[in-house]
Amino acid sequence: MIIADQLLAFGKEDLLEVSKTLNEEDISQLIKWLNEKDDKLRYHSLLLLGHRSEEYGDVYPYWDLLCEKLKSPNSYQRSIGVMLIAANAKWDKDDRMDSTIDDYLKILGDKKPVTVRQCIQALSEIVTHKPNLQDKVSRELMAIDILGVKPTMRKLILMDMLNILVLIRKSQNSEEIETYIFNALTGGLLDKKALKQIESVL
Repeated sequence: MIIADQLLAFGKEDLLEVSKTLNEEDISQLIKWLNEKDDKLRYHSLLLLGHRSEEYGDVYPYWDLLCEKLKSPNSYQRSIGVMLIAANAKWDKDDRMDSTIDDYLKILGDKKPVTVRQCIQALSEIVTHKPNLQDKVSRELMAIDILGVKPTMRKLILMDMLNILVLIRKSQNSEEIETYIFNALTGGLLDKKALKQIESVL
């Protein structure tokens, strides 16, 4: 079984390979370490579980526990919930995401802009593996009051939003999404570099 000192000794570049060797007992221990106060232990556990979820579905049984994290008073725990739920959307054979999505999307209004960004970025996994939720996700994204966001974070959050809307647009286009993207590109909030980046994926 993996031990804390062993996990802390791994470099970030080692974690992908380590994730392939995990067993059920290791995963259970890593889930517990997500609650650790030690930042490095908690972060490495998150990374390892995230890598594991890319190839295997054995983190998925902890879905309900991850959902509880969405309501945590601790922003780091909310971020953990957001990232690991999205990483396991591909394994969601029971369609739990359908009943989780409302709590998940509440994080779009989180008081921590970093957590909001992590939520939006992670939506790429959800809209890819749960196309039935694309309409709901696009509506909630377009309802964000971007001018209500901290000024230094507006461009970054808008870029994150546009990347998800462009992804949704590839499989199901709508006039609302087209209008939103057009207004975002012409609204003056994005600089030339950001405009080129979005235009390149349209």
